[in-house]
Amino acid sequence: MPSPATLFRLLSEFIMLLLGALLILLALTRPVGLPARPVALVILGVVLIYWGVRALARPELQANRLQVRIRAGSLVLVGLMILGMRFLPLRHAALLLAVAGGVLVIRGLLGGVLLARGS
Repeated sequence: MPSPATLFRLLSEFIMLLLGALLILLALTRPVGLPARPVALVILGVVLIYWGVRALARPELQANRLQVRIRAGSLVLVGLMILGMRFLPLRHAALLLAVAGGVLVIRGLLGGVLLARGS
């Protein structure tokens, strides 16, 4: 039987999968624009990049290294895409949002498979 920590990580990966699917759905069905305060978008992007780099810099067990790299890499990629939404032309915003959602969906799937395989 999986430990509670493993089940919590699996739930976390499932939530990332759902968040990615929601971002893709929003990008495909609604026009995407910049928020009223674009500084919030920059702050969100920087926080996501920082969070990913911090997760990558933490010492981990060798068995969990691939999972940590996937999680950290996905956060950095999504942070870069969020920053790109602010600095690239507005016509690319929906595409960046959909790609960020795709990264989160792939992260959720890979994380779930790796957790299921490991337990």
